[in-house]
Amino acid sequence: LLSQFDPDNTGYISTEKFRSLLQKHGSELDPHKLEVLLALADSNSEGRICYQDFVNLMSNKRSNSFRQAILQGNRRLCSKALLEETGLSLSQRLIRHVAYETLPREIDRKWYYDSYTCCPPPWFMITITIVEASTSVAFFLYNGVVLDRFVLQVSHPLYLKNTLLYHPQLRAQAWRYLTYIFMHAGIEHLGLNVVLQLLVGVPLEMVHGAARISFVYVAGVVAGSLAVSVADMTAPVVGSSGGVYALVSAHLANIVMNWSGMKCQFKLLRMAVALICMSFEFGRAVWLRFHPSVYPPCPHPSFMAHLGGVMVGITLGVVILRNYEQRLQDQTLWWIFLSIYVIFVLFAIFWNIFAYSLLDLKLPPPP
Repeated sequence: LLSQFDPDNTGYISTEKFRSLLQKHGSELDPHKLEVLLALADSNSEGRICYQDFVNLMSNKRSNSFRQAILQGNRRLCSKALLEETGLSLSQRLIRHVAYETLPREIDRKWYYDSYTCCPPPWFMITITIVEASTSVAFFLYNGVVLDRFVLQVSHPLYLKNTLLYHPQLRAQAWRYLTYIFMHAGIEHLGLNVVLQLLVGVPLEMVHGAARISFVYVAGVVAGSLAVSVADMTAPVVGSSGGVYALVSAHLANIVMNWSGMKCQFKLLRMAVALICMSFEFGRAVWLRFHPSVYPPCPHPSFMAHLGGVMVGITLGVVILRNYEQRLQDQTLWWIFLSIYVIFVLFAIFWNIFAYSLLDLKLPPPP
């Protein structure tokens, strides 16, 4: 239809003709998309509408020109809050709930609610959680039977003798800086991490996608093990706390920074519960690190991975979660934090190569 009003194929039609099309065919459109189209028409000061912007909207693709048109318009989208809509199905209410849990602006909530199709589903967080849980439980039960001990196995030489966890004597095996997340210090350690990353990670992945959330998670995991290798050089590492803390701290920081815009119910209570769970898990890790080892000289795992994850969350993570509608490549702050992260990784690599021999540390025996 639009091509009929653009015989010269300029790619534009006048706003008057565009409005006449909306009046004639508006009943055939989704109400949310009709609102966006009206906002697009109202915001245009040049008296013409780009055909490509219309195509982008109808295909759920958000272009820079379209985004600027909406942000500079009359905010028609904010005239009625998504929360006021009634008669929604269970899945629609779930999507609306996720939107209000993670996005601070009504325009983004409506856009997300309108465009989310659950295809693909939040596969990354679900998959990584299943693999972590099954691997940890399998190793825990196996070692419990072999050692006849189901509590505080993590300093036993047989427990340490596997190819997954990070150990300072085996730091040259690069995969251990990632695979340590598949081993945990116990059921309570695994349970808290699984609960936190499912409750926080799945909604975040539903909104921001697997690519962004997996990047934050993996960056937190790597930063956690590298932080241990730099700041707690004699300790092994187990658990997915680095990745979990990166996601949770980024989410909490995003809520604090956008407090007035976050309309989720009981947000203060939810923040308190998340902070209590994180504090309890971190306190357990600190206690375990300094608890006398049952099998000296093998030390207990370090807690520095938690702090490495937090630092990733409040830097890279905040930038990613704050900019739902913008490309990260356009963010100056993103490049600054990414550069800092890369510098830290390079520093930690050189530290691992040279510092251990120069400091002449007394490391625990290899497993």
